Amino acid sequence: MSNMAILGRTGRLRAGLLVAASFVLPFGAAAAKPGSGPVVQTASGKVEGSIVNNVAEFLGIPYAAPPVGDLRWAPPQAPRAWNGIRAATSFGATCAQVTTLGVFAGPANNNEDCLFANVFTPNLQSTAKLPVIVWIHGGGNLDGESSDYDGSKMASQGSTVVVTFNYRLNLMGFLAVPSLDTEGHNFGNYGLLDQQAVLNWVRQNIANFGGDPNNVTVGGQSAGAEDTGLAMLSPLAAGLFQRGICESFCPTGNLPTVPSAEAIGQQFATAAGCGTKTGPAQARCLREVPAAVVEALAGTASAASAYVLGPILDGTVIPVQPPTAWATGQFTHLPLINGNVQDEQDFSLAITEYFSSPRQPPTNAQYTSHVAHTYSTPPYPAGTADKILKLYSLANYPSAQIAWDRLGTDPGICSQMALNTTLASQIPVYAYLFNDQSPPFYFPRMPGFTPLAYHTSDIQYLFPLYHGGQGTPHNLTGDQVTLSDQLVAAWTRFAWTGNPNGVGNAPWPVFKTNPNASDVLLENVPALSTESAAQFNSSHNCKFWASLTTG
Repeated sequence: MSNMAILGRTGRLRAGLLVAASFVLPFGAAAAKPGSGPVVQTASGKVEGSIVNNVAEFLGIPYAAPPVGDLRWAPPQAPRAWNGIRAATSFGATCAQVTTLGVFAGPANNNEDCLFANVFTPNLQSTAKLPVIVWIHGGGNLDGESSDYDGSKMASQGSTVVVTFNYRLNLMGFLAVPSLDTEGHNFGNYGLLDQQAVLNWVRQNIANFGGDPNNVTVGGQSAGAEDTGLAMLSPLAAGLFQRGICESFCPTGNLPTVPSAEAIGQQFATAAGCGTKTGPAQARCLREVPAAVVEALAGTASAASAYVLGPILDGTVIPVQPPTAWATGQFTHLPLINGNVQDEQDFSLAITEYFSSPRQPPTNAQYTSHVAHTYSTPPYPAGTADKILKLYSLANYPSAQIAWDRLGTDPGICSQMALNTTLASQIPVYAYLFNDQSPPFYFPRMPGFTPLAYHTSDIQYLFPLYHGGQGTPHNLTGDQVTLSDQLVAAWTRFAWTGNPNGVGNAPWPVFKTNPNASDVLLENVPALSTESAAQFNSSHNCKFWASLTTG
């Protein structure tokens, strides 16, 4: 059997490490009534799920108390216990959000009682000890929801327990204001604290769902990838997970500091009508502001407001800036999958066209104006815009959109390749580039727009029929289903062993510091392949982008 075929297998792993999925009720499990779903005991009470395609699904389980009233802008607290059997057959409420980025997330809502987790498991025996994948949804830490992520394929084909969840977003999840920050609790990064609460919930409860609390993989896409990297940097999450997956952008830049975040937070407090108060009186005022007012101040459907910052360097949850932490080894050392899609920028371009009236792709003049406006002022040296217009000349691309895509994508994915090189001497790293150029597009058809391998396009290969919240789901083609099977096999074998091959170094080689090693996996149809970091860097003009950051 070829190496590529080995990666695509979804049944038994060599050396007996992974067996085909099987569904077994736990020993002594009780049912609410004859014919009802499986029942599992959690620390807070019993939950009854359902069986869908031989996978047990438990949806909408509270992992923390509702963050309302005095618990708004406070660390998550343990959920209240319940008597009897709680139905866990439908997703919990999506967390409050207003910026829905086209069809990516939403719909907009003001729900604060939203801290729910979902478990997908192929084997409910407490002795099964299957690896656990905890998935953090994307959305810029300002939108998104777990209900759009079906974990059943990874659960069944990879014999893993998959956990998805909601966490506080935008201003509800990330806000620093002096009156709140001096209350004696961890502050600012409430959304990250929610994520850590899920990891603690998994540690306490997942064995009853067939999972191994000592073999947990944390992964996520976009903001979920950023938050995965930040979990590696957070001392509070150390020991709660053993592997990481960054799908489009581990953090490589500096986070806002407390002084800068509090200055913006104070501006929000003023806009919310609490600016004349200080100390406990202001904190009380902020917690009494209606959720609808908070969300109105968080932005619009197409963009976040200037008050929304996301994670901050608070000194405790995140004690060290990401670039420093990676370079100096101040992070939890564990195996990491890190990669991107070929055309990250096309997602942002799609959002721009979606909200345009009339909808139309960018013109040559708009592209040229964008380059001149963006790259003609500090921190970019004089002449940068002219160099870019030559390097990313419109003459080299079929449209302004495609030129803009390459210009917008390359700097970011080059930074990820540089991160891979930094980390490769410290931990096992598996690098990839997803470049299927015709994935299903869940936005509506838009004039003149070519999606290519756009940001978020690879999610649907891991979570069936993912459709961005309000988009339209589309089935994969035959070749794309094969690629999906290969990626699910790789992700879940990584969860089992810390190696996406299961054993060995093929077909997905561990990333090396040697730039000429062919060790970057290209995820494409009809076949997987590899290239070297040197080839990647050449294709994406990484030397040029590095010269801008190093002066």
